[in-house]
Amino acid sequence: MKTLLLCLFLVVVHSAPHWKPRLQILDGNIIGGFPAYEGEFPYQLSLQDISFGFHFHFCGAVIYNENWGISAAQCFQGEDVEDPSNIIAVAGELEIDLIEGHEQTIALSHFIQHEDFDGYRRSNDIAVMKMSKTLTFNEFVKPVSLPPANHTATGDCIISGWGTTTEGGISSKVLMKATLPIITDKACRVVYGESLEDTMICAGLPEGGVGGCTADTGGPMVCYDVESPLDSPYLAGIMSWSHGCARPGIPSVYCEVSHYVDWIESHIS
Repeated sequence: MKTLLLCLFLVVVHSAPHWKPRLQILDGNIIGGFPAYEGEFPYQLSLQDISFGFHFHFCGAVIYNENWGISAAQCFQGEDVEDPSNIIAVAGELEIDLIEGHEQTIALSHFIQHEDFDGYRRSNDIAVMKMSKTLTFNEFVKPVSLPPANHTATGDCIISGWGTTTEGGISSKVLMKATLPIITDKACRVVYGESLEDTMICAGLPEGGVGGCTADTGGPMVCYDVESPLDSPYLAGIMSWSHGCARPGIPSVYCEVSHYVDWIESHIS
């Protein structure tokens, strides 16, 4: 996944006129989404690879606490577990090509993929990662809440990320957001059959046109159907997989975080 994203990025960079200061950002990224504003998603992280000599966003993640984040296990395939220093987590990020002054950039010290992660089936697609320095919380950088164990989300939820704007396209430079309704497991299995496991959850519009895509992987789907202080959201899902991007009748599939609350807390403690 990271290699494909890098190739697309390099094609765009080398084909762009040299006089342009940076790529133009068009409305409608994340596929059918809208630009986020500063501080709207303070729990959002951008995972960036710096081993190519520049900062290259390849996956999303979320802040769990001052030292730990949560993402998809697939984002760390092929990486050095003990020394992932080529990967940085950027908190407080909005537009990747700009310095807004709220960013906190920290290298990872190590990560833990779920021991039963299956890269082919995307089973147990969850990982926790420890940062090499402590985050400083403020209005632009905050943690996200976890759901009650084994809770099933309902209603409309929000996804966010810097993913590609179309299938096979390039990643957005601005953090984008979109609202999607949760789809029941029964309805989702009409599409995916037994590929949809009990630890996965689906969201999408019947008509398509809105959803995550490449480089949104690992990013959050947050929901509001659980009462919480200040009506703050909780992390219901981690973007994992789909057949295509935002296609009609084809929902996106997320790792259902409520099944992993104990796993997260045990590995971080």
